[in-house]
Parts: sequence; structure tokens; C-alpha cells
Amino acid sequence: MTAIDPVDLTARLVRCPSVTPEEGGALVLLEAELSAAGFECTRVDRNGTSNLYARWGRKGANRTFGFNGHTDVVPVGDLDAWTVDPFGAEVKNGFMYGRGTTDMKSGVAAFAAAAIDFVRQTPPDGSIALAITGDEEGDAEDGTTALLDWMAAEGEAMSVCLVGEPTCPNEMGEMMKIGRRGSLTAWFTVIGVQGHAAYPHRANNPMPAMARLMDRLSSHELDQGTEHFDASTLAVVTIDTGNAATNVIPAQSRATVNIRYNDLHSGQSLTEWLQAEADKVAAEFGLQVQMKVKVSGESFITPPGELSDLIAKSVEAETGRKPVLSTSGGTSDARFVKNHCPVVEFGLVGKTMHQVDERVAVEQIGQLKSIYTRILTDYFG
Repeated sequence: MTAIDPVDLTARLVRCPSVTPEEGGALVLLEAELSAAGFECTRVDRNGTSNLYARWGRKGANRTFGFNGHTDVVPVGDLDAWTVDPFGAEVKNGFMYGRGTTDMKSGVAAFAAAAIDFVRQTPPDGSIALAITGDEEGDAEDGTTALLDWMAAEGEAMSVCLVGEPTCPNEMGEMMKIGRRGSLTAWFTVIGVQGHAAYPHRANNPMPAMARLMDRLSSHELDQGTEHFDASTLAVVTIDTGNAATNVIPAQSRATVNIRYNDLHSGQSLTEWLQAEADKVAAEFGLQVQMKVKVSGESFITPPGELSDLIAKSVEAETGRKPVLSTSGGTSDARFVKNHCPVVEFGLVGKTMHQVDERVAVEQIGQLKSIYTRILTDYFG
């Protein structure tokens, strides 16, 4: 039987306009391919979000290798800035162009193609499961979490999981992710008393208080890093007052900070610290400081061991590079999978993800399929 061409499958997926939260036909396409190869497919849609679970082999097998990825993509942005059709999958000069080529339709195509050909050619003693979501680039509330909830209810389980997100900064094979930093966003509102700028004693200006609070937060050293994590970071991402008048002291000022944190902290410990700092400034300036916090994911790590060794060995065999074990970057759906089973991430070079003229080197798509195939061979061997 003819092998699945991951380049062709990537192109067909890119031509599906699956901008979050639209399914765009991508999961329908994958379901057809996987079903034809003997995978039992189930759509696990929740609250309008599309997801697909596909398993080859017996439910409850002694070992199940899992892949996780997403077919949704971010918006194209300024269409006039693109030199190609963002959903055309045009190939030129050795690159395939289009939204999602890097993040991460090539990754999904590579692991789907590897899984299909593997079970056709060398049916394993065990199962292979693919958990593919249409809600990774959005709020991620009804994507991989919905799949995992459904799996728990249905008795489906992965023994280990590989997330196919782009992980390599510049060269194929140079990095894999064994964990991720946590992410917390905090919104502050300082409430003062509006007044005339010529009579500041009759008002209570929230701006100096906000400036003091943001300075205290951004000047604070959270830590110096740990064995597997870089130092935690806090970024002030916006300060907004919306005051167009030069002779009015505003009533309110708002600001937002984002913290990326390592395993020395938790969302709760950082929330308590932020609240304490806000309370100090409120008391110092005699006004009210309100705070709202959202934790997008806690930090986590899959300790180096059997799974990371398996993937690193396969990557090195196919690329000649031994990948660095990293916890850098933003969040991914691995933050949900880690509650289910050991999880590691490995995928393409991610230099152009979310950019105008997003593109992937065509040869890397086939290389990634080969890596995933070797991982499956060694895992079940």
C-alpha cells in the first residue's frame, strides 16, 4: 500500500481555513484518513469546539503511545502583507507557505502519516492514540482538556504522549521540551479621585500609585532559575489610563502584567505576592487597588528518563543532532497532558510561526515523519 506523503497531507490541511474557533475541514480530513487506516475515530466536540480522538488497537492495551497536536491556527493578520495565499500551501524555493505550516499542521501531518504507515506495515503489540484539538490557539478550555475529560470517562488512556509542537529554534533536531514554565496574567485597577490638575489636593491621583506598583513588581527578582528552568520573568505589558485631557487628574488607571514562572513558584504563591504588593501601595497612597488573576498553566517537568531518551535517540539518529532538553518558550497543551501521562514535545523549527508568510522547509516535513516513525518502532520494539 502506498505510504502516506506528509507533505501532501500538510498541504491539504493548510488549505483548510481552520482559524480558531473554526474547524475548517481539517479534522474531517484527518478523520477520513485515519478511519481508512483502521483507526477508531471519535469526534469529541464541546461547546462548539471541534476535537478528534483516534485509536488504533485495543482500548486498555498494555501500552499506548499517544500523539497530541492541533489543527487550529491564528488569524492571518494583514492579508495585504502576505506574498502568497495564506491558505494556498504554495511551494517555492523548497518551502511550503501558509498559515499553520509551522504551527502546527506539518507536525500533525507528520505524526498522522507515521502512525498510519506504522500500523499498516508493522502492526504493534499495543495501541496508538492521536488526540487532536481545534482549540489550542484560543482559550484552550474545550480542546485538549475536553479530550482528556472524555478519555477519562471512556476508559481511554495514553501510556506516554508526544506533543508535536515546533520546538527547534534554528536547526532541525536541536531542541525538545521536557516541561514548560507556568503562565500567570494579572490585571490591576487603581481607583483614585478625579479632580482638576491645578488643585491636586482635592483629588487622589491613581497614576503615581500605579507607577509605584509597576516599578515594585518589575524591579523584583523572582528567582535565579533552577536545574531545568531559567529564571522566572515578569513583564508589564500595558498601562492604560485613557485620559485625553491635560487639566484633569484621572479617576482610574489600569495595568496588566504577565509572569512566566518556574518550579519555585505556583499560581497561588505568585497571586499572594502580587496581592501583598498591591495592598502595600494602596495603603501608602490611600486609595483602592483591585486585582484579577488568571493562571493559564502551572510549571511542570517530565524528568529526564526513558521517554526523553527514546525521543532524543530517534532525533539524533535522523538528524545527527542530540537535542537539548529545554523548558523554554510559552505554554502548550502539554500542560494539560502532563496530568494524564508523561509528556515530551518535539517538532519542527518554529522561526516563522504566527508570522506573515509563515513557512516550513519541505524536506523537514518528511524528516519529522521519519523521526516519529523511528520513535514508534523503538517504543514498540
